[in-house]
Amino acid sequence: MEDYLEMICRMEEEGLPIRVSLLAQSLHVRPSSASKMLDNLRTGGYIDFRKYGSIMVTDKGHEAGRYLLHRHRVLHDFFCALNHTDCELEQVEKIEHFINRKTVENMERIITFLREMP
Repeated sequence: MEDYLEMICRMEEEGLPIRVSLLAQSLHVRPSSASKMLDNLRTGGYIDFRKYGSIMVTDKGHEAGRYLLHRHRVLHDFFCALNHTDCELEQVEKIEHFINRKTVENMERIITFLREMP
């Protein structure tokens, strides 16, 4: 469910239209699978959408989505710094759902420290 909300918020951030077909394409799933997950997100109060309509993110969805995007970016920056690479998306996708907030905060501190080193 987190991947869906994260992608919806990323699409919104990028100014893309948020529709089931584009979401499914972005997540490499079938539209029917995306629709089922959107029903779960709607039930949870994260989004509002009607079949064949646009997806609107609620305040609750924005709050959760901002954190998911932040966590993703922190993990990506951390692994790029650690491994001296430009792209660690595969690594991030594998572990981002298992990292708690405190660990994300500590990783962010390490990244800041490394960037401030001469």
